[in-house]
Amino acid sequence: QVQLVESGGGLVQTGASLRLSCAASGRTFSSLVMGWFRQAPGKEREFVAAISRGGESTYYPDSVKGRFTISRDSAKNTVYLQMNSLNLEDTAVYYCAATAKGVVPTRSNDYYYWGQGTQVTVSS
Repeated sequence: QVQLVESGGGLVQTGASLRLSCAASGRTFSSLVMGWFRQAPGKEREFVAAISRGGESTYYPDSVKGRFTISRDSAKNTVYLQMNSLNLEDTAVYYCAATAKGVVPTRSNDYYYWGQGTQVTVSS
């Protein structure tokens, strides 16, 4: 069993940067694929980023590619999401997620561990 705790959200203006952190408890971090999702009011949960177990491969949708970077630190059992050049469409609750699947998924239903979420609000 894994517990995930996000931090780092806040209120920023367009063009600003934020770094989100997700701390994982337990012994299973090295065996987990990690991902970030976001959800705006009235919308479906959206894939943001994912990283393979060893950190060799990362995945992003076109909406954030080139602006967001996912990384992981095995010594700290932590995954990060660096967000640059934020715009109004990035406003959402951001969730950290984990799965034991070998193939890195991009669908929320394929992840079964979830953090509580952290709010990111971007204003003009």
